[in-house]
Amino acid sequence: MARRTLAAVALAFVAGCSTQNASPSQADRTAASSTNEPADKSGFAIVKLDPALDAIVSADATLETIGDRFGLTEGPVWIRDDAGGHLLFSDLIANVIYKWTPGGQLSAFLENIYDGPDILNVGQQTRRGRMNVIIIGANGLTLDREGRLIIASPASRAVFRLEKDGTRAVVADRYDGKRFNGPNDVIVKSNGSIYFTDGNSGLRGGANSPLREIPFNGFYLVKKGAGTLAGSNKEFAEGFPNGIALSPDEKHLYVTIGRKIMRYDVQPDDSVANGVEFLNVENNDGMKVDAQGNLFSTTGAGPGEVRITSPAGTRLGTLRLPQPAGEPREQICATNVGFGDADGKGLYITACTHLYHIRLNTSGIRPGPP
Repeated sequence: MARRTLAAVALAFVAGCSTQNASPSQADRTAASSTNEPADKSGFAIVKLDPALDAIVSADATLETIGDRFGLTEGPVWIRDDAGGHLLFSDLIANVIYKWTPGGQLSAFLENIYDGPDILNVGQQTRRGRMNVIIIGANGLTLDREGRLIIASPASRAVFRLEKDGTRAVVADRYDGKRFNGPNDVIVKSNGSIYFTDGNSGLRGGANSPLREIPFNGFYLVKKGAGTLAGSNKEFAEGFPNGIALSPDEKHLYVTIGRKIMRYDVQPDDSVANGVEFLNVENNDGMKVDAQGNLFSTTGAGPGEVRITSPAGTRLGTLRLPQPAGEPREQICATNVGFGDADGKGLYITACTHLYHIRLNTSGIRPGPP
């Protein structure tokens, strides 16, 4: 599949007022009300909210389209190899994990992510453009320290590991004897501990499914084969644990729950404590951190945006993805991001029907062997 840049769309670089002392919600309003922001929001734009964004992404950076005919993309993870590396990513409604190489070759890496017998009851219904679709494939992907792929499979209601011989080993499928509602995203700590979120997308009826066994949505820790509840949405007015990421020094765990991105202190035993609100912004999905600790968070099914926030919680800017008009309606969202390329300075963005790539000035944290 050929790579192409959005050369026909002018790159808009919007200089907003400084938001060093503004809350994230104030930063959003500042950007929205800026008289310099173009009225046409159909093209790709880099919206600068703070001068520190220049060190992360150049004003003239271009957005490359890797592919544009997917179902619902998620979980990008870069695999380092002797050939220069390649990208794996999920298609939630095609039930496949794709492999893409920098030479432009696209292939099916793993099919039938959900391979169970209950196809009429698993997988929550959602929208993709004008279509009603079923979430049946993998969601979040990551690597452990041995380079094995860890897969969050909502419809399987499990997290599993792909062994080197191609077999699948269940990492976790139950809490307190009850099946998960639909594992969403996953991250692995350098010592092998696994954190993952559990949403509702594994069940056709979502949160209202009669097959639901756990009455809340949690995020979990799996350490040395034993799973424990790390936290949940019990004390939140809306939403469920979705995106999850560790800070570069692994001292903090970020979890999105509804409008909130929470930050927790990671304890010596890998449990978490002292949760604080890091950001309160509309729409949250997958996220990753760069080597400086900046958080790259996505907006999910809404208009596609990647928000860049400093470790101190200052909104630095936004990568606003194009929103083409016309029928049949395309859905360009932003579900997750992953750092890749040989130097770690490539940002891959899963965007529902699309997959994008942009080069940055900073390298990101890539999972897998050191």
